[in-house]
Amino acid sequence: MTRYAAMFDRCREAGEGAFGAFLMLGDPDLDRSALALEALVAGGADMLELGIPFSDPVADGPVIQAAAERALRAGVRVADCFDLIAGLRARHPDIPIGILTYANIAVARGLDQFTGDLAIAGVDSLLVADVPSLEAPRFSAAARTAGLDLVMIAAPNTPASALARIAELSSGYTYCVARAGVTGADQQLALDHGSLFEALDRAGAPPPVLGFGIATPAHVHEALASGAAGVISGSAIVSRLAKGASPAELEAFVYEMKNATRGTVAHPIRMTGQALA
Repeated sequence: MTRYAAMFDRCREAGEGAFGAFLMLGDPDLDRSALALEALVAGGADMLELGIPFSDPVADGPVIQAAAERALRAGVRVADCFDLIAGLRARHPDIPIGILTYANIAVARGLDQFTGDLAIAGVDSLLVADVPSLEAPRFSAAARTAGLDLVMIAAPNTPASALARIAELSSGYTYCVARAGVTGADQQLALDHGSLFEALDRAGAPPPVLGFGIATPAHVHEALASGAAGVISGSAIVSRLAKGASPAELEAFVYEMKNATRGTVAHPIRMTGQALA
């Protein structure tokens, strides 16, 4: 059983949704990034989604773009990110760790080399934000060869043909965008995802997890009530770190967000889709 499958099973048995926390690796520097990562785990995050700093993160809003710029200015490189992950994995052997990055990062290193290095560091999944489903087969193949899940993005306006490809090529979970646009911490969500979740389920896709704009406990409640298996919060965490939040303050925010997942699941988590042994 993969770490994602075990995590979703545990959440289902507890009657709660999964809470995923995002940080940009190396932001604002390697030492403080390591402390922030520990705070996410201590706060009770069920899964981690981590960014690799990139100069042109087209799917990210200003908050996460600024985080990437801070890390790059601090001299953080891909190899440093692998080291951060390896240290985190050694301390926390069970938590699922996913990487969100862009095609240039993966291809520049060599796709097979990149996915192999991720696996050695202890990563569970790879999400390449700027690769559409039509171009995803080689990324899926490389990920599977390395023993990684390829996570893909779906939205309410994703065509049925693309959803079928997502179900075929991906595993771990399906990253479902909570709204149009780029990442950011919105005051309100506009969720109408019932048809998307049903279509993903019919196609046999991995469990849906909502991201983009999840910034408050109310957002968590709303997302889980809409039928999501979990949520991912990014900009709300990254912005706190940018404003100088201490590890204890980050931990408290994650605890509050995770606590909002308890007793709020309106739909069962269906463990469909392909899973790697």
